[in-house]
Amino acid sequence: MTEYYLPDIPRLYTALAEWMACLIFILPFKKRFSPAVTGCLVAGAFGIQSVFLISTGGVRLIFWIPCMIFAVFLMVAFVFCCCEIRLTDAAYFGMIAFVAAEFMASAGWQILCYTGKEAWMSWWQQGMAILLIYGVIAVILYKILHIHMPKDGQMEITRREYFSGLLISIAVFAVSNMSYVNVNTPFTGRYSFEIGNIRTIVDVAGIAILYAHLIQCCELRVRKELEAVQNVLQNQYAQYKQSKESIELINYKYHDLKHQIAVLRSEADPGKREEFLDKMEADIKKYESQNKTGNKVLDTVLTTKSLYCAKHNITFTCVADGTLLDFMEVMDICSIFGNALDNAIECELKIPDKEKRLIHVSVSKQKNFLLLRFENYYDTELNYQGGAFITTKRDKEFHGYGLKSIRYTVNKYDGAVSIDTKENWFDLKILIPVGENAQKQIDKIIKEFSFENECDVDTLFFNKYDKNLKDEILSVQYPKIYITDIER
Repeated sequence: MTEYYLPDIPRLYTALAEWMACLIFILPFKKRFSPAVTGCLVAGAFGIQSVFLISTGGVRLIFWIPCMIFAVFLMVAFVFCCCEIRLTDAAYFGMIAFVAAEFMASAGWQILCYTGKEAWMSWWQQGMAILLIYGVIAVILYKILHIHMPKDGQMEITRREYFSGLLISIAVFAVSNMSYVNVNTPFTGRYSFEIGNIRTIVDVAGIAILYAHLIQCCELRVRKELEAVQNVLQNQYAQYKQSKESIELINYKYHDLKHQIAVLRSEADPGKREEFLDKMEADIKKYESQNKTGNKVLDTVLTTKSLYCAKHNITFTCVADGTLLDFMEVMDICSIFGNALDNAIECELKIPDKEKRLIHVSVSKQKNFLLLRFENYYDTELNYQGGAFITTKRDKEFHGYGLKSIRYTVNKYDGAVSIDTKENWFDLKILIPVGENAQKQIDKIIKEFSFENECDVDTLFFNKYDKNLKDEILSVQYPKIYITDIER
């Protein structure tokens, strides 16, 4: 029986494996810097990783583990510096990348040595062969790992999930490299190829376990997000029901007051009291004329929000044809208008100057589309990342679900959401098809273009759609009353 000798993996090849494993998680996600800066980071990371691993190739066993920990730290830093993700997510991806790199380095070197070609190949031929093997493995891992991962890379890994993944990675690394520390155990090998086989097989198993862990984390994230969206929907509907009851009660009171005023007018009253009654009656008429859009659900939501705005010195104007919303479910109307107005009100309350607290809502039809538009003034910097705004609240774990709830509801009607921030105006536009012709046009557009994420689909109607309709939609003028309010 012939024994094959497996030479040690060149440290440069190990650095290449770790670098390519990091690229598996860097390439698909949004970058933190410009392409030029990102390119310099990618090139610099490979140089730093190579220099570090080559320079620490001959260290004693006692320093080997700290050197490997620092190598993992470099991988995590590489992912975090290149991608616009949280540090905990980068650390989680770095752990998976490290185990993947261990597998790539071990499997690639085994394949090359088993064929016996590493002995007669020149250094550049050997490098090209290793690069090809690593490339094939990296593409396969890329396709497998990114099936269930969020497209924005925002895993929102919890501390418990992170430490469980860390324990898996440590266990995989310890078992796969145990033979290099002590060969006198039941789980280690004595021969070089045997040691290589153990390392490769354990690393494959480790990738499979971490992949299962990744799927579980993603499913928990989706489930948690769906529950949060459902809670937002339920809360908005509950607010609607409560507001409806309150408004009906107020209407009864105002109706009684009108009769009381009529009785008071028949008596001989002083001039000041007459003036007071005139003002009181005018206020009642003003209230009764508010928010009569033709849709009772929309009337209730708008009236509730407008009363809240009036109480907090927020100028609220609305031009809406509520009959256009008759095809929508009650909870969906509550979700869209409730969440959009809650976000706008929350923003306006942060503005010290009460004259600048402005909110405008419009509901109109543009050809075969329903256009909902929510606009509000802001005087602070808005940070938009991964399809959501970065909150300034302390409970950052539970934020952004209002906008997510709006997207979730609009998607039910095959609509699109577009957000624009220009000249201190936040502009949320919602476009929903309301006819067979509109749906046919949408299907045709989607067939022509291929999109990788839902943000592109949302942008479709506002950037890729028929130019005439786009211009007509984007050029919707503010109502005259709205311009007057701003000027005042």
